[in-house]
Amino acid sequence: MIMGVDPGRDKCGVAVLNSAGEVKFSEVIPTENFDTAIKKLAAQFEIEQVIFGNGTTHVDAEKKIRAINLPIKIIDEKFTTEEARREYWVQNPPRGWRRLLPVSMQVPPVPVDNIVAEILAKRFLVSSG
Repeated sequence: MIMGVDPGRDKCGVAVLNSAGEVKFSEVIPTENFDTAIKKLAAQFEIEQVIFGNGTTHVDAEKKIRAINLPIKIIDEKFTTEEARREYWVQNPPRGWRRLLPVSMQVPPVPVDNIVAEILAKRFLVSSG
């Protein structure tokens, strides 16, 4: 199992995927709960690798992951937010009047940090073959 993490100042996206790329857990958690959540997920899913994007806020989260001895891989997170917004609408097709507007003109009504974490983990799986 691998864990993708999209850390932020106020919230973090966390996703757990198996080696086939199937999402087993995906959630946005408050940054203040990051330590507890990561420890719980690491034990629950037997995490073998943690994937971070190379954004500016990954340094603090990386220190917390290293403190619990999980291997870390940092990868390019370029365009993951845009990709996550598109994926949100695939997973949650617009309804009512929203279906009349192109999704490219809409902003998801919820944070998509967890979908970014999924994308980071999937990028890692593709790159590691």
